[in-house]
Amino acid sequence: MISKKSILNLPSTDFEKKALAIFAYQAKENLVYREYLSLLKIDAKKVQAISQIPFLPISLFKSHKIISGSKSAQITFTSSGTTGSTTSQHQVVDPAFYLTVARTGFASFYGPIEGFCVLALLPAYLERQGSSLVYMVQDFINKSQYRESGFYLDNLTALSTQLAHNQAHQIPTLLIGVSFALLDLAEQFPQNLSEIMVMETGGMKGRRKEITREELHANLKNAFNLAKVHSEYGMTELLSQAYSLGDGWFKGSPTLRVLAREITDPFAYLPSNRTGLLNIIDLANVDSCSFIATDDLGRVQEDGSFSVIGRLDASDIRGCNLMVYG
Repeated sequence: MISKKSILNLPSTDFEKKALAIFAYQAKENLVYREYLSLLKIDAKKVQAISQIPFLPISLFKSHKIISGSKSAQITFTSSGTTGSTTSQHQVVDPAFYLTVARTGFASFYGPIEGFCVLALLPAYLERQGSSLVYMVQDFINKSQYRESGFYLDNLTALSTQLAHNQAHQIPTLLIGVSFALLDLAEQFPQNLSEIMVMETGGMKGRRKEITREELHANLKNAFNLAKVHSEYGMTELLSQAYSLGDGWFKGSPTLRVLAREITDPFAYLPSNRTGLLNIIDLANVDSCSFIATDDLGRVQEDGSFSVIGRLDASDIRGCNLMVYG
């Protein structure tokens, strides 16, 4: 069994060693992944480097229960999807571990979440069950030392008033929101939020015309007098997140690493800054599958930071990420 404490305490130099240990464990204890390796005729014992690890197609989270080990899921995260579409399901054996990973990941970029007043504008996520983002943000709100922290559904007037109060009193504030709702706020209540950290999670949810991330950020910066807009990257199938501090490039939390593969050859990797499909290693997924071949197009730089450009045309459009990325 893999020690979760060792995953949380992971120095960057141990990432590959830990990834290979988790691969050996999941190749044996994850029935779906084991069958996938068998179909590829992969001998797990001969895998000695990350570049040799096969990544599980993300679509299998729609059709199979992906669990490593004998424990049962305590909760199930689901993707939003579109009406009538099949949604992804992530069987989560240890919800407390997910929250610890999320807090640790956020703190590695911004410091402890306790120090922020957390204001969440996530209407599309609140209106359904099974959102991993809502589960994470609810924990952030619970951990915040500020009683003003909370969710806002349609009450933009109250949110604008709270933001103005926090701005005036220099209260460290995280405003985290889905793209279309942040644009609604920007249009209806433009105001000076220069001291507020505004973070978008992507997603127009069919409520607005799709625009590039650059256009979204430009609109928000103009409406709120911001020097930069932050971004969060996550998905139903991951327990770790990545963050962009406003330059368009995401960096993974300590438990996450991204590689770019050829579009036409899933087993060939690309050099830095070349557009391809993203493979994600999420060590926090020790109880499901840590090696996921996504349908997201992007680029990975030499330092491991990555951009998300869009979704491969042939793949399903998933509700958690409907924005066209620039």
